[in-house]
Amino acid sequence: MDLESARTPANMATIMAARGQGLEQDFDFFVVVDFEATCVKDARIFPQEIIEFPAVLVDGATGRIESAFRRYVRPKHHPVLTQFCRELTGIRQEDVDGGVDLGEALWLHDAWLKAATAGAGNKRSVRLAVVTWGDWDCRTMLEFECRFKGIEKPSYFDQWINLRVPFQAALGGGGRVNLQEAVRAAGLDWEGRLHCGLDDARNTARLLAELMRRGVKITITGSLAAPPPMQKQFALVPAPIQQKQQPPQPYMISPCGGSSATCLCYCGLASRGDVMHGKCFSGCASWSRPWDPCPPTSRGATE
Repeated sequence: MDLESARTPANMATIMAARGQGLEQDFDFFVVVDFEATCVKDARIFPQEIIEFPAVLVDGATGRIESAFRRYVRPKHHPVLTQFCRELTGIRQEDVDGGVDLGEALWLHDAWLKAATAGAGNKRSVRLAVVTWGDWDCRTMLEFECRFKGIEKPSYFDQWINLRVPFQAALGGGGRVNLQEAVRAAGLDWEGRLHCGLDDARNTARLLAELMRRGVKITITGSLAAPPPMQKQFALVPAPIQQKQQPPQPYMISPCGGSSATCLCYCGLASRGDVMHGKCFSGCASWSRPWDPCPPTSRGATE
């Protein structure tokens, strides 16, 4: 068998199984995302906006990273990043000044994803699952900003795998183990800069591959439900859907269980000016329980 043949997903899966490593997964690909957003120190900026949109594509059979994507996103409501935000994320003002709006970032991501998975055999559809560390990225941040700005997003973001769940099932640890601690607990070295979205996504992808190698079944842990009635109490009204930003048809996600209410927890809090006050306690997990107080000022600081 030549080297190229040995590296095909089918052969790699066979080799991993023969070594007692890995388990057949329900998905052809995993796309790992880790958004970075505008933030201020010791307060809640409102509305919070995504400023880095990274993604890493992982082969569902081999755990190998196949491709990576990143776009910086230009914030509309708070275009000038705070010093705290720049120092935490490493994102420069010129990065966001030259970025795209969120609708275009979603379209570019979708185009990248289709191109990166185009060679996945002769299947009519690709079984794809979004992977995050925590529920914040999909349940809170992306969902709220798209609703607030009237941007339609691909439906594959409506279900996701919070990798914290299978990690704790496989390796324990309890509590709110952050990503860097989880990577090291799995016997891996941290690579890159903490709170750089792309580096965080790559490390999450490496942790995903390690769990797969250990025989952990990776399944959907969270999904979006219809907005609860309390959302009607909000003073904010989402803008109309921008028809020109209709995304291409998303890939199929294999039906899985798991659901939880949409949680836009910081949206209903009283604000003064453009900043929401009321710092949350350390380790707040409010985005897992609807209508709790706001999550921490910087999700990355506790995740």
